[in-house]
Amino acid sequence: MDVLRTPDSAFANLPDYDFAPDYTQITDADGTDLRIHAIDQGAGDPILLMHGEPSWSYLYRKFVNPLVAKGHRVLAPDLIGFGKSDKPALTSDYTFERHVAWMSAWLLAKDLNRITLFCQDWGGLIGLRLVAAFPGRFARVIVANTGLPEGTGMSEGFANWLAFSQSVPEFPVGLIVNMGTARELSADEIAAYNAPYPTEAYKPAARIFPTLVPVTPEHASVA
Repeated sequence: MDVLRTPDSAFANLPDYDFAPDYTQITDADGTDLRIHAIDQGAGDPILLMHGEPSWSYLYRKFVNPLVAKGHRVLAPDLIGFGKSDKPALTSDYTFERHVAWMSAWLLAKDLNRITLFCQDWGGLIGLRLVAAFPGRFARVIVANTGLPEGTGMSEGFANWLAFSQSVPEFPVGLIVNMGTARELSADEIAAYNAPYPTEAYKPAARIFPTLVPVTPEHASVA
């Protein structure tokens, strides 16, 4: 598996994001070493914040310090293919099951227990699978705009998103995030969401994720 890694310089001077990076190395089933980045701040029972598509841990930049001040350890990982984490170079490198395996390896390496999970979008599709796999490690689950699709179909809105994601020549990450926000993001914030992806070559995960949602019975992850 060929792997890309966004240069650190791409993340310089991001607004409200000055957290020291935390990296964990895992190994894929094919033997490829992959580096997963996370925000990891504070001490106490862990709160795990899992982002969706096509965002990254920058999404949670304003959650971290207030939760740390309340006595929690706060972790916000970047899914493989997103943020400061490694990015396998081909869309075919990404499957739902592979993402569950990658984040399971990360969770076990961190040896987290008494976790409060907050998850949204793909952070729930993957995070809720972690809860199912390791129920003894989780104390609470907070589910935002997410769930576990069971192959029962899709809405018109999702069908439009799926078609757009696979046909747009340049995948506009920051603008897509801005379309889903309650307020207009600043130009600097949009640039921060774009920061992990210097070129289209860094976006295979962001582009392929909509096709991995198990909305039809034929999707391998329905079971």
